[in-house]
Amino acid sequence: MSTRTTSLPPAATAAGQSSPLVMRVICACALAHLINDLIQAVLPSIYPMLKANYGLTFTQVGLITLTFQLTASLLQPWVGYHTDRHPKPWLLPAGSLCTLVGILMLAFVGSFPAILLASGLVGIGSSTFHPETSRIARLASGGRFGLAQSTFQVGGNAGSAFGPLLAAAIVIPFGQGHVAWFGLFAAFAILVLYGLSRWYRNHLALFKLKAGGRATHGLSKGRVTFALVVLALLVFSKYFYMASFTSYFTFYLIEKFDLSIASSQLHLFLFLGAVAAGTFFGGPIGDRIGRKTVIWFSILGVAPFTLALPYVDLFWTGVLSMIIGFILASAFSAIVVFAQELVPGNVGMIAGVFFGLMFGFGGIGAALLGHLADIHGIEYVYKLCSFLPLFGILTVLLPSTRGV
Repeated sequence: MSTRTTSLPPAATAAGQSSPLVMRVICACALAHLINDLIQAVLPSIYPMLKANYGLTFTQVGLITLTFQLTASLLQPWVGYHTDRHPKPWLLPAGSLCTLVGILMLAFVGSFPAILLASGLVGIGSSTFHPETSRIARLASGGRFGLAQSTFQVGGNAGSAFGPLLAAAIVIPFGQGHVAWFGLFAAFAILVLYGLSRWYRNHLALFKLKAGGRATHGLSKGRVTFALVVLALLVFSKYFYMASFTSYFTFYLIEKFDLSIASSQLHLFLFLGAVAAGTFFGGPIGDRIGRKTVIWFSILGVAPFTLALPYVDLFWTGVLSMIIGFILASAFSAIVVFAQELVPGNVGMIAGVFFGLMFGFGGIGAALLGHLADIHGIEYVYKLCSFLPLFGILTVLLPSTRGV
């Protein structure tokens, strides 16, 4: 993966604007992301089985998600901040090893506390994966930041989509012990991430992460902070809503339409597949037309469909869920790149913060929505969440993407 870079000025290469596009590195990052999120998707995919086997309440189901996502979210900003200043290429395979241990534990645990521990270990593996791999994808982008981020992110979305299908084929029919088969994916991910860590280590001299870290958007520190808060609120609205799907969509379909677990998993796969497609298109479109426009369309534009979802039949539930997944997913790559441009020289920290917010809001949302489902029923949750995309109106408070 050699590149001709000796004559490039450090600031230019650090910004990624004069360095070449290394698509095989970006694709390797996307493959690793696919495996990472595929493994993570196993957990919510077997919630109905765990709920039945251990007599769990919806609140306990939400606590499993909360444990995983808090361990993932709380560590990510610190990992990103530290490695922006002190790169640690070895963290990539080490984190995946932690994921391997967690998924093997999940196959053989016999109690609710042990499930929480296994979920926490998988979350710790994720906390090292996202900031580091997101940075590598950006460094290999050749200045096409939206393309790199969306390609990286779509790998994760594809993994999230295929996870429930594989769980339905491998785990649901044969039992919890067959979760161990997903350890093979984790072992393969360790090899992929070892290769990426070697490329990263060999290019540290080229990509001076802090060089050229001067802001060029002309915004004051207070304005940048305010914009980051607005972006965080948009992430909140997006991932609280997404939590209603990733943790409870199968329960919603089973309760409202009397579907089997396998059929509900197929609908979840279609939703997550639409999420993957929306993510892929969101980044390159943001490179062309501006990230603020993509954020407007993605979050506020999905509101009419979320508001209609709780009141339609099974066919239109499937159709609307795919439309919602496609539109809503296009925002995240644009939000991350927008934030990285607001705070240059802190690529890993910003990736860690926003991936951390994604997991944190998703985990808190899953726990809170599970508690509401226990009290008011699962259909109430979808009626309440349908208003969350209206937070998209806050996009008007963001500075123009042309200015950053």
